[in-house]
Amino acid sequence: MTDVLLEIHAQVLRGMGNRPRRFEDWAALTASEDFPDADLSEETFWDRLLADAESGGELTAAWSKALTAWDYDEQAAWTQEAPRTQARRAAAYDRLQFGDDLRKALTAAVPVAELPGPVVIATEHTPWYTPERAAARSFYWKAYEQKLRDKGWSDAAIASLDEASRAVVERLTDPEQPERRQAKGLVVGYVQSGKTANFTGVTAKAVDAGYRLVIVLGGTLNLLRAQTQRRLDMELIGQENILRGADPRDPDSLVGVDYIGDDDDWPDFVQHHGRPSELQAFDIERLTTRDRDYMSLAQGIRALEFEKRVPASPLYAPANLHHAAARVMVVKKNKSVLTKLVKDLKQIHGLLGELPALIIDDESDQASVNTSDPKKWEQGSPERTAINGLLSQVLGLLPRAQYVGYTATPFANVFVDPGDTADIFPNDFLISLPRPQGYMGVQEFHDLDSPVPPEERTVANSQAKAHVRGIWDGEDDRLQEAMDGFVLSGAVKLYRADHGVADGPFRHHTMLVHQSVRKDDHAELALRLNSMWHQAGYASSEGHLRLAALWESDFKQVSDARAADLPNPGTYDELRPYISRARQLITKGGNPVIIVNGDSDKYFEQLDLDFDRTPNVWKILVGGTKLSRGFTVEGLTVTYYRRMTRQADTLMQMGRWFGFRPGYQDLVRLYIGRQEPMTKTSTGDLYEAFEAICRDEELFRAELKQYSDLVDGKPQVVPAEVPPLVAQHLPWIKPSARNKMFNAELVEIRSPGKAIEPSVYPESADALTRNTERWRPLLQTFTEEPVTFGPADGHRAFSALTSRVSHGELLAVLRQLEWARAGHFEPHLHYLAQLDGRLATIDDWLLIAPQLIASDRAVAPILGSVPLSLVRRTRQSGKPSFSRIAGVDHSALASWLIATAADSPSDGQPSAGTITIGPRTGVALLYPVVEAKKDSEVAAAITRGQADPSKVVMAFTLIPPKSANGPGKRLVRFRTRSTYDTTSAIVDASGA
Repeated sequence: MTDVLLEIHAQVLRGMGNRPRRFEDWAALTASEDFPDADLSEETFWDRLLADAESGGELTAAWSKALTAWDYDEQAAWTQEAPRTQARRAAAYDRLQFGDDLRKALTAAVPVAELPGPVVIATEHTPWYTPERAAARSFYWKAYEQKLRDKGWSDAAIASLDEASRAVVERLTDPEQPERRQAKGLVVGYVQSGKTANFTGVTAKAVDAGYRLVIVLGGTLNLLRAQTQRRLDMELIGQENILRGADPRDPDSLVGVDYIGDDDDWPDFVQHHGRPSELQAFDIERLTTRDRDYMSLAQGIRALEFEKRVPASPLYAPANLHHAAARVMVVKKNKSVLTKLVKDLKQIHGLLGELPALIIDDESDQASVNTSDPKKWEQGSPERTAINGLLSQVLGLLPRAQYVGYTATPFANVFVDPGDTADIFPNDFLISLPRPQGYMGVQEFHDLDSPVPPEERTVANSQAKAHVRGIWDGEDDRLQEAMDGFVLSGAVKLYRADHGVADGPFRHHTMLVHQSVRKDDHAELALRLNSMWHQAGYASSEGHLRLAALWESDFKQVSDARAADLPNPGTYDELRPYISRARQLITKGGNPVIIVNGDSDKYFEQLDLDFDRTPNVWKILVGGTKLSRGFTVEGLTVTYYRRMTRQADTLMQMGRWFGFRPGYQDLVRLYIGRQEPMTKTSTGDLYEAFEAICRDEELFRAELKQYSDLVDGKPQVVPAEVPPLVAQHLPWIKPSARNKMFNAELVEIRSPGKAIEPSVYPESADALTRNTERWRPLLQTFTEEPVTFGPADGHRAFSALTSRVSHGELLAVLRQLEWARAGHFEPHLHYLAQLDGRLATIDDWLLIAPQLIASDRAVAPILGSVPLSLVRRTRQSGKPSFSRIAGVDHSALASWLIATAADSPSDGQPSAGTITIGPRTGVALLYPVVEAKKDSEVAAAITRGQADPSKVVMAFTLIPPKSANGPGKRLVRFRTRSTYDTTSAIVDASGA
C-alpha cells in the first residue's frame, strides 16, 4: 500500500533541491495528478511527525535529510543567515511558509546541529565547483553518501562531511580549464578522528568533477596502505569496479580478484547495481589492490593510457574527460615504490600535461617533509630527502596535479619553506576540520579551564578523575591495576552486549602499553605482562576479590555518573560471569600479549593483527613508534603510557587513546607517567605535556578561526602567513622535530614569572659604547643608598642599589640595544612590547643593581651615574655568549619577590628587606659586566674614576610578573623563514 503522504513529501523535497520553497504550492502541484484527494494540511503533517517520533518513521527521515542540508549549506543563495544556526532554520521555515506549531514539531524532530564548520585559510580562487555543477555530476559522492547512511551516520554527520569535503574540492583547480595550475593545500584533523572519511569524500567529489588520476600516499607500511586501500574499495570504488566484469559465481573468473572468499565484509562493499560506465557515469580502475602495491613497467604504463572520445581535443576537454575512466592507486611512502611510479610517468609522453590528477598525502608530516638542512645545500639548490624528492618529481611530471596533505599534527607542514615552489607547503589553502561529535580527544582527558575548584572535582564533573590514572615514581607502577581494568572493561562490554547494546563497537577490545622505543624493552615488558597475566588469578577467589575492589572503587562510580543511560551491573556478582568470557577472548590463540615493533611488511603479516579481517582482537599490545602514527588500534580501552619525547607532534601521535568509543566512553582509562626521566637529573610530567600541546593545538585552531573570515571579500591572511600562529605552551615541548623545523623562526617567547636572560652581547668596543649610552637615562635614576634584599626562601641576603622606572622607559632602552647575533632578543622584545595593555599590563619595573661585598671589588660611576659594582663574567669558548649573568642568590630572591607578589592579596605587597612590589611590577637585575678571567682585571676597565663604556657590557636579567600573559597562556610562537622571499607577514598577536 502506497504511503501517500510520504510519497508527496519525498517528491516535493527532491524537487526543491538545494533551496526551500513554499511547501503548500509544491505539494498541491505534486498531488494534483496522482493524489488529488490527499490531505496536505499542516495538522496532518504535524500528527504524522508525532507518530514518527515513536517509531522513527520515513517521513521524519526525509525531512531530516532536507533540513540538515539546508542548515549546513555554506553557499546558500536563498538566505544571508549563517549556517548551522537557529536563524538559518527560521529562514528555511519562512520560505516554506510553515506555521508556528509545525515549526516547533519539526525542530523537535530534527534539532538544529549548532556545530562549527571547517575553518578555511586560503588565497583567492576562481569559483568553479558550484552547487549546480556538483549536483550534475555526483555519481560516486551519492554512492558514498548512501554507504555512510547504511553505516549509521546521522544526517548532521553526513552534512558536515559534505561541507568539509566541498571546502577542499572547490579550492582545487577546475579540471576542465585549459590553463595548467597546481593547487597545494593541507587539511588538519584530529588524531584518529575520521580524516580518512574526509579524503574519501574528497576523492568521490574530485573524480565526479573530472579528476582522472588519484594517487593516495597511504602510510609507510603495507599494513597501513592496505587498510586505506580496503576502505576506498569498500566505501567508494565498489564491487562492480573491483570485479571489472568477472562473474562472482565463477571461481575461474575471479583469479586475481581480492576480497571475495577471504573478507567477510564483501557483501557490505558499495554496490552500484551495474558497471558505472553503463549507468551514464564512468568506471574506476584500480592500479593497486589490497595485497599489491603499485607495480612497474608495462602494467603501470598500460593502466595510465586514456582513450579519448574526441582524439583531436585534449583529455581535459569535457567531451573526453567525463567519459574516461578514473584511475586510483594507493601507494606506500616507500622509495622503491615511488621510484617505480616516477619511472613509469617519465615514459608517458604528452598525455600527462592534459591529465587532471589529485595527490592525497595521508599523514603528510611523516616522511613527506624535507628534513635536510638548508644550511648544507650547495649554492641554494634544495637537497631533498628521498620521499620528499620523489614526491617533488611526481608533482613535476603531473603539471595538472593538485596536492592535498592530511594530518592531525600540522606544524611540520607549515614550517616547510613557502618559497620552495617544488615542495609541499600548502600555499593555496589550509583547512581545519571541525571536531566530530562523539570524539574523545585531549579535552576528554583534561580539565581545561574547569570552573570547578580542584578540591570539589569528582568523576562526574572532572575528566581527569573519570579517565586518568597517574603513574608516580614509586614501587607500585600500577601495571597490574591497568591489566585488571582491561579485564573488567571487557567484561562490562560483554554485559552490555548481552543487555541490548549493539555489539559492533565491542568486536575488538585492546590495551596498549607504550613505555619505550627500544625493542629489547618491549620483549622484557611483554614477558613481564605475560607473567603478570598468569599470576593474576582471574579465575580464583583472590583475583575476583581484587577485581571487585577495583570495580567498586573505580569503574562502578564512573559508569554510574557518566553512563547511566547504558546497562551497568549493579554489583560485581552480576558482572562476574562475564569475566570468564573476557578472559577466554583475551587468551584466544594462547597468548594475551602481542609485541608490535617490526620494521617490515612481512613482520606485520605474521602478527595476524588485521582488525578488518579478524573477527575479534582482544589483546594487550606492547610497542613503540609502530603503535603510533597511522596505526588505528581498534577497541582501545586501557592505555598505559610512559614514553618521554620532546616533540609535540610526536607526542600527540602517540595518543592512540583518542578516537571514537561508542558505548564505552566511561570505561576508557589512561595510565600515564607523571614523573618520567628526561635527563639524568630531571623528570617530565607526560600528562602536563599533553595538556600543553592540547592548548597549543586549540590556540592554533582558534587563531585560524579568528582570521578565516573574509574582509571586503578578501582573505585576512593566506597560508604563507599562518606559521606565526604556531604556539608553544610548555618550553620543553617543541612543535616538531628539529629536522622538520629548519625553516621555523622563533617569533615570540613569553615569560610570565620566568627569567629572561639574554647572553649574546656585542664584542666590539663601538657597539658596547653605544649600548651603554642607551642605558644612561636609567642608570641616572639609581639611588645612592643601598638596600638589603633577603634573606628569604633559603637564599642569602645581598646589598643592591635600586630604582623604579615605568614599563615604557625600560622598553625604550631595550628596543635600541644591539646584539652579537641579529634577532637574538626579538622574540622576547615582541612579547615585552605587548605588556602595555594589549596582552597584559606591567605598571613599572624595579631595577636592582647588586653590589659586591669583596674588599677588592671594582666600583665606579658609569656615564655620570652613582658608583656601581662592576661584575666579572667570561664568554663561552669561541662564542659571543656568556654562560650566565645573574648571581644565584640574586635571581632566586628576585623570583621570590615576583612569586609572592602574585600570591599576595591585592592590598598586600611582598617585601624583601625594605623594598615592596605589587602584582603588576617586574624585576630587572642589571649588571655592568667586564669580560675578564680574574677579579683583579676588572679594575682595568676604570679610567680616571669612571667605567669605560667601551669595556662594559650592560647585561641584565628580566623577570616579568606572573600576570604578564594573555588568556591563551601560550609561551612561544613561530613563523616560517623563506629562502626565496625575504618579506614576511606577521599576524597581530594582540589579545592572544
